[in-house]
Amino acid sequence: MKRIIDLHLLGWVNSYRRKPLLLRGARQVGKTFAVRKLGESFKDYIEINFEQQAHLKTIFDHDLIPTRIIRDLSAALNKKILPGETLLFFDEIQEVPKAITSLRYFYEEMPNLHVIAAGSLLDFALDQVGVPVGRLSSFFLYPMSWIEFLKAINEEILLETILNHHHNEPMNAAVHDKALRLLAEYLAIGGMPEAIRAWVETKDPNAFLEIHQNIITFYKQDFQKYSEKRGVKYVESVFANVPNQIGSRYKFNLVPGEYRKRELYPALNLLEKAGIIHKVYHSSGHGLPLGAQADMDKFKVVFLDVGLTQALLGLNSVEWFLNPNQSFINKGALIESFVGQELLAYSNPILENRLYYWQREARSSQAEVDYLIQKQSSIIPIEVKSDQGSTLRSMHLFLETHPQSTYGIRYSTHNYSIHEKIKSIPLYAIGSDLNEKV
Repeated sequence: MKRIIDLHLLGWVNSYRRKPLLLRGARQVGKTFAVRKLGESFKDYIEINFEQQAHLKTIFDHDLIPTRIIRDLSAALNKKILPGETLLFFDEIQEVPKAITSLRYFYEEMPNLHVIAAGSLLDFALDQVGVPVGRLSSFFLYPMSWIEFLKAINEEILLETILNHHHNEPMNAAVHDKALRLLAEYLAIGGMPEAIRAWVETKDPNAFLEIHQNIITFYKQDFQKYSEKRGVKYVESVFANVPNQIGSRYKFNLVPGEYRKRELYPALNLLEKAGIIHKVYHSSGHGLPLGAQADMDKFKVVFLDVGLTQALLGLNSVEWFLNPNQSFINKGALIESFVGQELLAYSNPILENRLYYWQREARSSQAEVDYLIQKQSSIIPIEVKSDQGSTLRSMHLFLETHPQSTYGIRYSTHNYSIHEKIKSIPLYAIGSDLNEKV
C-alpha cells in the first residue's frame, strides 16, 4: 500500500548531508512496512529487530565507534554493510538505548551509510538518552489517511478528481455521493494499515473488527513496559475512558473510579507519549504560533484512530455500511475526531505537530471552534458539522473577535460552497483543502 511517508523517505535518501533517521509513531501504524518498502530501492537491505535478535544487543556494549559496530554486525549476520549500497534498519531500537546514542556517531563518522531506526516505544527511550540536536532527523507517522485509503482500494480516479477540484464550485452530485459513501467505509475501518489491508483482501467487516481488537490488546500489553507497576491501573482506566470524552474538554473526574487528577494526569501523558492519544489544546487564536497562545491545562483528547475508537466504545461499525447518512448525523464526536486525525496525517512529518481549538466560556455566551490551524501566516478556524443544519454561531463569533482571521472553514457532508467569510468543504476533501494556498 502506498503511503505519503514514502515520498518523504525517498527525499531523505537523496537529501544533502543526510542524517540517521528516527521513524516515530504508535505501534501498528506502518513504520516497519514503510522502511521495508524503501529497502526495495537499495542494492542491500538489512533489518535488525532487537526484540527478535536480542543476541545482537551486545555489539553496542564495547564502544560506539560506527566502523567497529558495522564490522561486528556484518560478521554476526554474514552480510556486508556498505555505505551508499545498504539501507540499515534498527527496529525496536528502544531495547538498546546505547544503539540510539550510537546514531549520532554514524552521522559524524559514516555519513554515507543510510540508517533508519524505529520502535513502538521509542519516545520513552529518547527520554532516557536524549536526541542529539542537529545529528538526527525524525519523521512522525500516523495511521493511514483517507487519501491513502482511496489509493489502497484502487479509487485513484476519484482521488484525482477530489484533489484537482476547484473549491469555488460544487462537486458533481454523483461523485459527491460516492465520495461520502466510501468515506463512510473508511470511518468504519479506520486508518490502521493492517485493518485496511484485511478489508481490501476480504471485504469482510469481521476481519478488520478482529484486527481492531488485536491492536487494542497489544496496546494494553505495552502498559506494563512504560508504566510503573502501581500505575498500570491508572493507564488502563484512562485508556478505556478516552473514547467516551472525544469532542469535549477532557475532565479527569469523568474517569470511573475513586481517582485523583494527580494520579490520572501522568497516565494520560504516558498514552500521549506512546502516540495512542493526542491532546487538542485550547488557544486564544490571537497570534502565531498557536502554541504561544495555548492554555496547556485546557484540552480535548482524540484517540489515535477512529476505527479503534469505535472498537473501544463497543460500537457497531457495520452501521457505516448499512446506513451511512444516519451514521454521519449520529456520530458527531467521532467525525470531529476524524478531522483531527486527518489534520495530523497531512502535517509536516518532520515536526511533532499539535492540535488546537478555541473556546469562549462567558456566562452569557459560550462558543467553541473545533480546531484552529495555521495556513502560511494566517489562523484559520475550523468547525466540524456531521449533520445538515448548522448556524455556525461560534465560527461567526470567532471571526468577529479575531479580525486577523479573514475566513473560516466548515467541514461537513455539505457540498462545496462559500458564504460570506465561510468556506464549506466536504469531509472527503480535507487533504486537498490543506494543500490549497490561502
